[in-house]
Amino acid sequence: MSHHYDALETRAPSERDSDLFSRLPDVLRAAAKAPAYAERFQGIDLAAITDRTALAELPVLRKSELPALHKAAPPFGGLVPSPIGSFRRLFTSPGPIFEPESTHSDPWRGARALFAAGFRPGDVVLNTFSYHLTPGGFIFDTSARSLGCAIIPAGPGNTEQQFELIEAYQPIAYTGTPDFLKILLDGGEKAGRDVSSLKRALVSGAAFPKSLQEEMKSRGIDAYQMFGTADLGVVAYETSAHVGLVVSEDIIVEIVRPGTGEPVPDGDVGEIVVTTLDPQRPWIRLALGDLSAVLPGQSPCGRTNMRIKGWMGRADQTTKVKGMFVRPEQIAEVGKRHPELGRLRLVVTRDKEVDIMTLAAEFSSADDALRDAIASTLRAVTKLQGGVTLVAPGSLPNDGKVISDERKHE
Repeated sequence: MSHHYDALETRAPSERDSDLFSRLPDVLRAAAKAPAYAERFQGIDLAAITDRTALAELPVLRKSELPALHKAAPPFGGLVPSPIGSFRRLFTSPGPIFEPESTHSDPWRGARALFAAGFRPGDVVLNTFSYHLTPGGFIFDTSARSLGCAIIPAGPGNTEQQFELIEAYQPIAYTGTPDFLKILLDGGEKAGRDVSSLKRALVSGAAFPKSLQEEMKSRGIDAYQMFGTADLGVVAYETSAHVGLVVSEDIIVEIVRPGTGEPVPDGDVGEIVVTTLDPQRPWIRLALGDLSAVLPGQSPCGRTNMRIKGWMGRADQTTKVKGMFVRPEQIAEVGKRHPELGRLRLVVTRDKEVDIMTLAAEFSSADDALRDAIASTLRAVTKLQGGVTLVAPGSLPNDGKVISDERKHE
């Protein structure tokens, strides 16, 4: 049996990039039919966006902006070129953010993630993600059905009825949060119910620490992680190699410096930015607010697409200093005005009930004039007084953190 969903997963990286970026200009032109994208693309030659360097010149769209955009221009904030009636289902997520489901057979791109987790045509799948208003349940439902699986649309909760379903239908596979899987296993054991048919799982939506992974393994369940969002569906997924997450086909993932749209070198921690190639519902440089990093090399499982380390925290580190918000974008602006610097980190502390902020900046030597110039720039950008410390190149942690709030909040 093949270990890969299709030949796309093992093609040469250069072939993949050539394919994605040859299709991108048409997707951009489709997106430009939506008023919000048309405004963002003003003055840009969309036909020239044919590689990663050119893509990085387009503005990012921050997920944190979506609730306000959707409220100002309901339902989709002027970001969807297709008429509302052309979609299959219409959802909402907290914010509120409104999400349409495209009409493709696997609109959330989840089938290959399920396949990588060992799901196969004919499997019976217990899907415990919610089917109520939010897209979670349908993301896994439509993906598993496109793979050829039979679905039990269980949703979360109601463990007694879940036990009845498991005993009756004998599902071999589970989709849902890792927490609820443990609840089912523990509850079944305590109640004397037979849940032993479950052998495979694809989990998401909550932390899946090493301790819980080992517990699932000890209980005979081969469990895999997936990273995605309600807007995008599956972004990246774990494979049999269990080393990082492989990026889905048909999307373009960038890792950028928090507060900017500038890609960071492979291995550096930054914010995940995603571009999709669905002309019915395109996302162009959607910045998710989640941190990750590119893993070098190819996966031992044979898949050749980019790998990311998985979720590594939040990029939105906005904090309030002396009653004023300080944002990662402002620290990035300081870096732009002083390109000779390496990594930057603003440390916020408190002394005698007074907020203190100090910018640590990587530079090769002590330089009082440069330190004073950076302090002046910091004051001009943030409207707040702050100190500057020059530190050795490479001495600041590679964790994507731009603002570190070290005050003790009682």
